[in-house]
Amino acid sequence: MPSFSTLTLQTARLDLRPLLPSDDGALLALKSDPVVMRYGSTPPWSDPQVATDYIQRDLEGMAAGAYVQLAVIRREDAGLIGMCSFHLLDVQCRRAELGYSLVVSAWGHGYANEAVTALLDWGFGQLELNRVEADIDPRNAASARALERLGFTREGRLRERWIVAGEKSDSLIYGLLADEWKTRR
Repeated sequence: MPSFSTLTLQTARLDLRPLLPSDDGALLALKSDPVVMRYGSTPPWSDPQVATDYIQRDLEGMAAGAYVQLAVIRREDAGLIGMCSFHLLDVQCRRAELGYSLVVSAWGHGYANEAVTALLDWGFGQLELNRVEADIDPRNAASARALERLGFTREGRLRERWIVAGEKSDSLIYGLLADEWKTRR
């Protein structure tokens, strides 16, 4: 995979770009919010060093082409309001797993749809992905609706797939194929 260090995407209201070391405070605010992290794969963060280390690992992973993770920046105030990503990139099968999260104050304004649409356009276009998957907690109804609005199909349920902070949870698996996305666009 090529380096993704300089990847930037733009939408009508958003800039999507790699994390910067100066994003550590905003990233910590996002990842330490128990409401945002309720259905995540890790407990909320509490240590500022975790954000600093995360950004450093992220910069290295993006440079190596291991995954794509972009900060979602609201253009009107230059605020970091979330993240969206393709991880578990599989070059042979042209597949990736989608991830996204937003600060609570950005919920309900269409930012997730806007950011993920830009990432999907780029992934199915430039990366020539054939399939994008998403794995969500079944209790996260808002995320399920967001994926379905984007054209994802619910494909299955994996029982007790995650244990986060001692709590077991299932996964709903969603998939979207390149041909389906191109038909919608």
